[in-house]
Amino acid sequence: MTMDLRIGQGFDAHRFIAGARLVLGGVEIPFELGLQAHSDGDCLLHAITDALLGAAALGDLGSHFPDTDERLAGIDSRRLLLDVLAKVRAAGYRVGNVDSTIIAQKPRLAPHIGRMRAVVAQDLELPEERVSVKATTTERMGFTGREEGIAAMAVVTIVGAS
Repeated sequence: MTMDLRIGQGFDAHRFIAGARLVLGGVEIPFELGLQAHSDGDCLLHAITDALLGAAALGDLGSHFPDTDERLAGIDSRRLLLDVLAKVRAAGYRVGNVDSTIIAQKPRLAPHIGRMRAVVAQDLELPEERVSVKATTTERMGFTGREEGIAAMAVVTIVGAS
């Protein structure tokens, strides 16, 4: 029996909007702006979820959870992640690790990284040492640098037997 190792990558971005909550990695971040989205706008979890789908060759986030589906309006992105995790497992894979980066000029995210790692690890049933969440700025360049929104990218490995 050989090991089937797969790698997937994901990316997501949302613009800031007044009157919405800011949720990243399943953690509510105190900030005067939130992210505009059909769901709760958690671009970190969206990037991780899309990376899982890509690794398993199961399509993308929009094909599974279209923004035209009113039943998904405001949905907690952790529910989407758990749904996709079940699909990945049904395809015969387990998650190996997650490496992710949030790209934001503001707010300062370092105080929240530990809780984000804990939430992602819990949801994916991984030890925290297999989940990396990092944050960076773009030195005031681009839409994140102009403080118009937040982006996130993720890489995951999944392992199955073939």
